[in-house]
Amino acid sequence: MTDSKNRKGIYILPSLFTTAGLFFGFYAIIFASQGVFDKAAVGILIAMIMDGLDGRVARLTNTASEFGKEYDSLVDLVAFGLAPGLVVYFWSLQHLGKTGWLISFIFAAATALRLARFNTRDANEKRYFIGLPSPAAAAFVTFWVWSMHEFEIEGSSISIISALIVFFAALMMVSNIKYRSFKDFDAKSRVPFIVLIGLVMIFSLIFFDPPRVLFLMAAGFALSGPLAWLFRYRKGQEKWENIIDDVDEETED
Repeated sequence: MTDSKNRKGIYILPSLFTTAGLFFGFYAIIFASQGVFDKAAVGILIAMIMDGLDGRVARLTNTASEFGKEYDSLVDLVAFGLAPGLVVYFWSLQHLGKTGWLISFIFAAATALRLARFNTRDANEKRYFIGLPSPAAAAFVTFWVWSMHEFEIEGSSISIISALIVFFAALMMVSNIKYRSFKDFDAKSRVPFIVLIGLVMIFSLIFFDPPRVLFLMAAGFALSGPLAWLFRYRKGQEKWENIIDDVDEETED
């Protein structure tokens, strides 16, 4: 008789959150194809929340597994690669013809490469991501569409700008530019009272105008990596050839 401890299976709780992320990524694609871009953006936003919860739930309940890790990566490709790429395509890039769908594909491919690299690198440095994380790239692209849609701006009138934003996000994902991960932040530590006031103001602004505030936050994070890199470059701490080269920088400060 086979020992029950040796039976293989999956942990249902974190997988439910991951599956919810897949559902809302698919939801975003469906509504984007119908021209309902606000619901598509909200779908990707919820997928981001689910992506943040599944790993935490797995760690809190001691149910992390290799299956969960691989499943999460596949879902991320759909929710943060295919969904944002198609949302911006249906809204704007389709007006560029073949160039538009090619740029949309480049974004999806960059997401796949970013996820594969993240899964295969032995990262000891928790303070930084190497390359723009795929959820952040998805937020940058998706909230651009959402904010412009709320301004009632037609995607066809700014398709070139949309293409540049999507290409920039794709390039940052596969680059070696460092982005703060904030994984070293200790939520249990004491902070100045002004920090709490700042957080309350941020949440209030998001509630007041979600599309534009979320886009500004996503754009600020996406630009923070290149700006910090340029600062280090001027100090002689970076080289141009290392931006894309596959160098192992995970353990550097």
